[in-house]
Amino acid sequence: MKTFMSRAAFAGLLLSASMLAMAAEVPRTAAPAGAKVFIVSPADGATVAKTFKVKFGVEGMALAPAGDQTKNTGHHHLLIDVDKLPAENMPIPADANHIHFGKAQTETEVTLAPGKHTLQLELADKNHVPFKPVLVSEKITVTVE
Repeated sequence: MKTFMSRAAFAGLLLSASMLAMAAEVPRTAAPAGAKVFIVSPADGATVAKTFKVKFGVEGMALAPAGDQTKNTGHHHLLIDVDKLPAENMPIPADANHIHFGKAQTETEVTLAPGKHTLQLELADKNHVPFKPVLVSEKITVTVE
């Protein structure tokens, strides 16, 4: 009986863990056909000061603050020195490499250490979840003096 109870408890833990993992995934919002996101400036290959401005662009949809339910809207996330895009079915993380612009901002000032850095934009829906298909800019490289 003790072995049965231990196995039953273990099975319950496994089931709970898998249900929590599935619950953490959120539905993705369809991207409008032809929508795209891009970095307006700086240009790819640019040499920039330690603190510099990054301007964001979007076509084929509008910007809206995070949480806004308006159809065909989203907001920017700036990916700095990110090699692999965030999970498509989860909110984009918020950290030094994944910067959220949930107020629908179209530019920011960035301060980076000297050297080469990559920048890329990813547009997300009201819940910070990437669109389907994912809307990302081309990755650019800048050299910080």
